[in-house]
This record gives sequence, C-alpha cells and structure tokens, in this order.
Amino acid sequence: MENRSTPELLPGTLFMLILRTLSAGPMHGYAIAKRVKEASRDGLSIEDGSLYPALNRLLVKGWVKAEWGISENNRKARFYTLTPEGRKQLKAEAEEFEKMVRAIQLVMRTA
Repeated sequence: MENRSTPELLPGTLFMLILRTLSAGPMHGYAIAKRVKEASRDGLSIEDGSLYPALNRLLVKGWVKAEWGISENNRKARFYTLTPEGRKQLKAEAEEFEKMVRAIQLVMRTA
C-alpha cells in the first residue's frame, strides 16, 4: 500500500477549501496553499499542479476574481478574491459536504 504524507482530497473539496480560505480576504496562490496547510495542522497540502488549475476554473465560473499586485516578499503575484457568487457557492458546497460527512460517519458506525 502506498504511504501518503497527506490524504487525497475527496472530489470537489478543493474548490470548497479554496473558497473557504479566500473568505478571509484576498490572497495569492502560495498564501492560499500555506493557509490550508496551516489550518489543517499540516494534514492537507495542495500542490501547485492542483491549485492553479483549480483557481483558473474558479475564475471561469465567476466564483473568484483576480488582480495583479505585490506580495509580502515584493514579488508580482496574482491575488484572488471571493465574489458574491463564490460566497453563495461556498455556502452550498459546505452544506453538501456536511451531509456527505454525516452519511459516511453513519455507515462507518454501522458497517
């Protein structure tokens, strides 16, 4: 069996984690990944190869917007901001996720 340092995310949860992280305010990609890792106490890690394609899909869906700015280390970076549509989507996804987690917990207790 393969040994993983971090668990694989369930499908759809990456969008939810990014949207939740951006609900705290605008951030660039590296800061989003760092915040998720810190908030999960190093339990989750988002690789660049997953993060940036997800951010681009969120832009296309209109759930986030992006502007160029200067990061804390004085580098040009794209800062992402949650849109009102993104806030609605986060609420809907969080509710669906909670339902799924409860259903999985029920199965795990009875199986």
